[in-house]
Amino acid sequence: MRVMVLVKATKDSEAGVMPSQQLLAEMGAYNEQLVQAGIMQAGEGLHPSSKGARLRFAGNKRTVINGPFAETKELVAGYWVWQVKSLDEAIEWLKKCPNPHFEDCELEIRPIFSCEDFGPAYTPELQAQAESQQARMDKLQGK
Repeated sequence: MRVMVLVKATKDSEAGVMPSQQLLAEMGAYNEQLVQAGIMQAGEGLHPSSKGARLRFAGNKRTVINGPFAETKELVAGYWVWQVKSLDEAIEWLKKCPNPHFEDCELEIRPIFSCEDFGPAYTPELQAQAESQQARMDKLQGK
């Protein structure tokens, strides 16, 4: 089971306050544990929403909305992608995580869809297309 762990934004992260050297070291040690356990597949922090944009889709119309965005508690400041056996395993690993902010915050774990989750709508042709795209992405990334 693959999951995405979402680090929710805070007022400080949205203001661009950078982590301390101590927090960077603690997170580096935590990430090393995840790598050693074969769980971590990706993980990065995100710039504040003031440096981003959103696109709103309404039928054929596309509207660009430049950041910053309101409702800090609904924004994401970083993420991991993990390969785990279960949601419970992901929860146990996340309990070991250093607090990623200088204040109270929330992290969210969300399962990532696998091809089996889509049922018969995910035809062999669509699966072959996705596999081909993944192979080309891996090649471009030197995997």
